[in-house]
Amino acid sequence: MHSDEILAQVAALPALPGVYRYYDADDAVLYVGKARNLKKRVSSYFQKNHGGTRIGHMVGKIARLETTVVRSEAEALLLENNLIKSLAPRYNILFRDDKSYPYLKIEAGSFPRVAYYRGAVDRKHSYFGPYPSAWAVKESIQLLQKVFRLRTCEDTVFANRTRPCLLYQIKRCTGPCVGLVTPEDYARDVEHAEAFLRGEAAAVLQALEQRMMAHADRLEFEQAAELRNQVGALSKVLHQQSVETVSDKDVDILAVKVQGGKACVNLAMVRGGRHLGDRAYFPSHIEDAAAVQEFEDAEEAAAAQPVEVQVLEAFIAQHYIGVPVPPSLITSHAASRELVEALSLQSGIKVSAVHNPREQRRLWLEMAQRNAELQLARLLAEEGSQQARTRALVEALDLAPDNLDTFRVECFDISHTAGEATQASCVVFHHHQMCNREYRRYNIEGITPGDDYAAMRQVLTRRYARLAQAGRDTPDATPPQGKEGRGGADRLPDLVLVDGGRGQVSMAREVFAELGLDLSVIVGVEKGEGRKVGLEELVFADGREKVYLGRESAALMLVAQIRDEAHRFAITGMRARRARIRVGGSQLEEIPGIGAKKRARLLQRFGGIRGVAAASIEDIATVEGIGKDLAEQIYRALH
Repeated sequence: MHSDEILAQVAALPALPGVYRYYDADDAVLYVGKARNLKKRVSSYFQKNHGGTRIGHMVGKIARLETTVVRSEAEALLLENNLIKSLAPRYNILFRDDKSYPYLKIEAGSFPRVAYYRGAVDRKHSYFGPYPSAWAVKESIQLLQKVFRLRTCEDTVFANRTRPCLLYQIKRCTGPCVGLVTPEDYARDVEHAEAFLRGEAAAVLQALEQRMMAHADRLEFEQAAELRNQVGALSKVLHQQSVETVSDKDVDILAVKVQGGKACVNLAMVRGGRHLGDRAYFPSHIEDAAAVQEFEDAEEAAAAQPVEVQVLEAFIAQHYIGVPVPPSLITSHAASRELVEALSLQSGIKVSAVHNPREQRRLWLEMAQRNAELQLARLLAEEGSQQARTRALVEALDLAPDNLDTFRVECFDISHTAGEATQASCVVFHHHQMCNREYRRYNIEGITPGDDYAAMRQVLTRRYARLAQAGRDTPDATPPQGKEGRGGADRLPDLVLVDGGRGQVSMAREVFAELGLDLSVIVGVEKGEGRKVGLEELVFADGREKVYLGRESAALMLVAQIRDEAHRFAITGMRARRARIRVGGSQLEEIPGIGAKKRARLLQRFGGIRGVAAASIEDIATVEGIGKDLAEQIYRALH
C-alpha cells in the first residue's frame, strides 16, 4: 500500500515526455526511467498487483518519487542515463566507472616530447586516443621511438644533458638535447608522427620515400640510409596492422555476451586506423533491470527487447557520457535509432551504428565477440572459485547463513607502536569479495597504552553497541550497488573474526555477552607454531574446541586473506596517525625543559599529544623526570 500523497502525485502527472525516479524509505534510489508519457508510464506501476515478482518487490519499496519533464524523447534519454550513472539505482543496468582513459600526448615546444598522459586535455598540447589501456599507450610510444625517434625524457633532464643518453645510442632518439638534430628536422619528425597517429600513414610513408630519394640523388647516402631505416620500420608496422586496409580511422567495436546471469561488453578501439586493443566491462543488476524492462515493454505493447540489446544500449548511453565518441560504432546487436540520434546530439558529431558489418569490419566484430566470450567465461570461473571459498568457510565453521551471496564477515585487528597511536581496523568481506568501501578505522583512546585487550573491547563495543540496541541482528536484503556500506553495516555480520587467540576471543565474548549478542559468530585467528602462514588455528567464543583446517584448506586461505587485510589496514592507519601525532608532539619540544626523552615518555604514557593535553597536572607529574612545576608549564602550553 502506498500513501495518499504518492497516489495523488501520480494522478497529477502530465502526459508529457520526462524522467522519473523511485526512492525507498532510506532515500536510496531504486529505479530511474524515461517515458514518452509520464502519466501513463508511472501510473502503470501503481495500478496493478505485481505479486511476488521482482517488479512487485521494487514497487513495494517505493516511498517517494520525483519526475522531470523534458521537451523530447532524446532529452529524456540523455537525462535518464546521466542520472543512472550518478545515482546508481538498484533496478537499472549499471556499468562501474573506470578510471579515465589514458592518452598519448605530444607536448608543445621547440623539441616536443611524447608522453603517456591521463587526465583533462587542453589545447596547448596534442592528444591522441583515448587508448583502452596504459599498455596500449606505451606500445605506441615505443613505436614512435623506433620510427620517428622522438624524445621521451622530462624537460628538466632534457635541459641539463651534456651528452646523449642511451636511447640515442640504440637509435630510439635523435639527440635533440645536445643539438644532434636541427629544430627543422625534428619538427618534421613530429609532424610525421602526428600524421601517423591520425591514420595518414600512407602519406607519411610516401613523404619519407621522396626525401630518401632526394638525399640519394644528392649523394647524401648517410641521410638517405637514416630515412631508409625509417621507411623500413614504418612499413613493418603497417604490415602488422591489418586494419590499414580499410577506410575507417576511428571506430569502436562493441560485442555483448550474456550467460549465467552475467554479462560482458567487450569494447575494441580503432584510432587513426590502428587497432589499439580492447577492454571488458561487466554490468550489474542484469536480472532486476531485465524484469523492469519486460514489464515496461508489455505496458507499451512492444516486442520485448533481448537482454543483450538492453545491456548494449545501457553501455552506449552510460559509457559515452564522459568519453569522446567516434563517428562509427560496430555493434553485435542493433541499437535503437533514438539512442544513436541522442548520442549524436550529445557529442555534436554525426554518429553511425552498424550491427551487420562486412569484410574487415566483420573480422573486427568476430574478434570482439570472441574476446567477450573469453572474458565472461573467466569471470564466471573466478566467481565460482570465490563462491567455493565462501561455501568452504561456512561448512568448516558449521554456520548456516540465510543466503551464501550475502554472507558477511567483519574482521578486527589492533595496531600501535609501543602503545603510541593505537588504532583498530575493521575490514569487511561481503558478496564473496573484500568490500573496501565498508572498511573502518577506530582511534583508540582512554586506555593504558599497549593494552590490546582493552583496545579490542573498545572497538567491538563501539561497533556493535548501536546494533544491539536497535535489535538489528538479522541479515537484510542485498543492498544496492553503491550503498554497500549502509546496507551491510546496519546488521550484525554472520562471522566476526578477531586477530588473536584465547585472550582476544575472551574479550570479544565478554563484549557480546554484555550486549546480548550471539557468541557463536565470534572466531579468533590464532597464529600457529613459529607464526607460519598455513598453521593458524581457529578459536571459538562459544566453547567449541580449537580447529586446525589444514594448510591446503580453501576456508583457511579465505580466513588468512581477510585477517591479513585487517592487519594491513590497521598498520597503514596507525602509521599515518603516528606521523600526525609526532608532528603535533613538536609542541612539547617548544616548552623549556622538555627534551627528546621527556617528550617520548609523555607520548608513550598518554598515547599521543591528545592524551597529554587531556591529562591533568597531577597525571603529567607522575611521568619520570617531570616535576610539579614542569607539569604545570606543560598543561598551560597545551590549553
